[in-house]
Amino acid sequence: MSTRILLTGAGTGTANNLVRSLRAGDASLVVVGCHTNRFVLAQSTADRNVLIRATSGADLARVARAEKIDLVIPTRDDDVQVVARHRARLGARTFLPRTSIVEVCADKYRLTEALRRRGVAVPRTVPVSGLAGVTTAFRTLAPKGMAWCRARRGSGSLGALPVRRPEQARAWIAYWREMRGVPASAFTLSEYLPGRDFGCQTLWKNGEVVLAKAFERLEYFVGGGQPSGVSSVAALGRTTSDPRPVDTALAAVRAVDRRASGLYSVDMKENAAGVPCVTEINAGRFLAGTNILDLAGKHNMAVTYVRLALDEPAGVGEFRDPVDDHFMVRDLDVLPGILHVDALFDDVVDLRQRPRAVHP
Repeated sequence: MSTRILLTGAGTGTANNLVRSLRAGDASLVVVGCHTNRFVLAQSTADRNVLIRATSGADLARVARAEKIDLVIPTRDDDVQVVARHRARLGARTFLPRTSIVEVCADKYRLTEALRRRGVAVPRTVPVSGLAGVTTAFRTLAPKGMAWCRARRGSGSLGALPVRRPEQARAWIAYWREMRGVPASAFTLSEYLPGRDFGCQTLWKNGEVVLAKAFERLEYFVGGGQPSGVSSVAALGRTTSDPRPVDTALAAVRAVDRRASGLYSVDMKENAAGVPCVTEINAGRFLAGTNILDLAGKHNMAVTYVRLALDEPAGVGEFRDPVDDHFMVRDLDVLPGILHVDALFDDVVDLRQRPRAVHP
């Protein structure tokens, strides 16, 4: 009998990308999607789709029973917290970190402090208690340079902005407070990290790492339209065999959860010395660009996740699966392309260079 999987957030890009990865790795899987928005759900590529009132424990349990679901996979941060809290009542398996770990990772400042205390490289960070304290915090971090202002919670670089002066940070935080109802205490100021931007997905079972893959974000989806100029979603990404992002990610996960089980997606950026520093851990969910880590290399991370969740052999030996020379290209309304460097000019006429003149 085929394994039946329930995905929350069906119809979003992240969920559809995950469906693509699962089908590429195991065509026998049956994917059921659910969402509270019928218009988003209409775009789902799952085999079956269910419209629900709310992403709640009760609604997910009802779908799980009706659809005979074997495994529930949340695809958004808020959904991870709901599924983690109500996993015992769902009537189906989950494969998530402990609820306490999910909650620590959801607060970027709490996470940064936990990692710093355990010797993991993180940006120097100061919480904002109110607008009056912004000047002191800024001078502590970047008296002659830039600082990074962002919200403690949320995804997609929510509330993020590089600032050169305390006045800019105060104005930014005041805007969010007045226009969006976000209090000043929801923000932090941190050391500005100028280097390369890495994402690393890691899979764990009972405290042991099973599989880890990393990639570098080269260009950002709608980054030019963001005040920060960046986004957590890569428009152009590249696989990397550089061991440092993987080493840093593993150290970070071990620092927060010695009994790690499930998925831990770690974001890092290099500081001025070129050291990858952890900026956040998305505990329990796949990165939006998971295809680059599933459709390149020896092992499909999405299918490996399902096997681990069902206590089946993962078929993975060495946990590192380094992949070079693969690119992910994403744009609005376009299926993400996963291309080897050798395929970049297939069926392309390159007119960038003028032909040399031929002299008799």
